[in-house]
Amino acid sequence: MTHFMRKKRKGKLGYAAIKLDMSKAYDRVEWHFLREMMLRLGFDEGWTNLIMQCVTSVSYRIKVNGELTDVFHPGRGLRQGDPLSPYLFLLCAEGFSALLKQAENEGRMKGDAQCLQEILSLYEELSGQMINKDKSVVMFSPNTSNSKRNEVMQALQINRQTMNERYLGLPVYVGRDKMKVFAYLKDRIWKRIQGWKEKMLSRAGKEILIKAVAQAIPIFAMACFDITKNFGGPD
Repeated sequence: MTHFMRKKRKGKLGYAAIKLDMSKAYDRVEWHFLREMMLRLGFDEGWTNLIMQCVTSVSYRIKVNGELTDVFHPGRGLRQGDPLSPYLFLLCAEGFSALLKQAENEGRMKGDAQCLQEILSLYEELSGQMINKDKSVVMFSPNTSNSKRNEVMQALQINRQTMNERYLGLPVYVGRDKMKVFAYLKDRIWKRIQGWKEKMLSRAGKEILIKAVAQAIPIFAMACFDITKNFGGPD
């Protein structure tokens, strides 16, 4: 998608992509919205009830000045670290996709930023989510006029536009110069190695750190991108 947008340099019709940042996404999930989404997606009611029992049975105690408070129960949210939570959150996000599809089918999605803003507001109201406008960005194709860019950003209440944004630590656009795009991987590995010099580690300890930390940095990117063979530098 970003490759198409970068190459779209001619024509009167410009394109925009929006990268949204959800504020405290897991903590804000409304339980009634999650339940309704599972039922709408075809999950059996008995199965849905079992999942909701797992979600709603959570309780917390907080340590204040070395002492634990009384037990209290939240009214919404998904537990961080629970292996089931990411999948449940995706079901909630499917609600946003359904709103977009409905708007498109009704013929209201014609590049209208104001319409999109109304959908975002509706999704926030239903799901409990809150979009962090300060961390959200808009990406425009080069043929988009400045007046149209300002119009879209004003309607969405987003003040940042970029094409060099990262998502989950990975670049959203990779051009021909892969060496330049993935140079940050070398920098991160080098900084980690420099920090180890200050530690009194044995050879075996350094080997473990390299395998556990340094190798993991490029492997994450290599799982998604075909990094150039020249990235490692000359032999």
